Amino acid sequence: MPDPIPLPWPAQGGAVTAESLLARTADGDVSAFSALYDRVSPLVFGLARRILRNPAQSEEVAQEVMIDVWRTASRFDPSRGSASSWILTIAHRRAVDRVRSEQSAADRTAVAGIRSAEIDFDQVADTVSTRLEAEQVRRCLGNLTELQRESIELAYYNGYTYPEVAQHLGAKLPTIKARMRDGLIRLRDCLGTV
Repeated sequence: MPDPIPLPWPAQGGAVTAESLLARTADGDVSAFSALYDRVSPLVFGLARRILRNPAQSEEVAQEVMIDVWRTASRFDPSRGSASSWILTIAHRRAVDRVRSEQSAADRTAVAGIRSAEIDFDQVADTVSTRLEAEQVRRCLGNLTELQRESIELAYYNGYTYPEVAQHLGAKLPTIKARMRDGLIRLRDCLGTV
């Protein structure tokens, strides 16, 4: 975590926290928002980059998140978590929304392309291959523990985030993350992919 940023107002304990910066931002303090921006925008960009993998889209999402923080700073409730966690939750949701949006656009383009293309001679072979792969995935999912399988299905088939999976299954977030990681490793090994 970076060193506290000296600002012209006193803070409790002498250090300026992200929480105090967010509270001042909620009051419309531009210098507090500037300091908060400097403190958290690298974290926001890093999270967006890990999810999106596209630097330009990550920059866009990071900017959208910081604008959202400026507009909604008054909604932050310190009793529910830290300011950084609140901001990173906004960033995660925004990045996941962008992935879903991009996937929807790609799906629409693919459907349009399929409709306009002629039926390929190898379509039967492709269909059989896809069905065999799907069956192999179902078989490999059946080899997982119930918590691993449910976690992976909720995340990958239903689009739930880790916290949403944890809440849905009534398990702790670190447990869900560990089970999903272990389950994905077992799936990779079962499917024979690297």
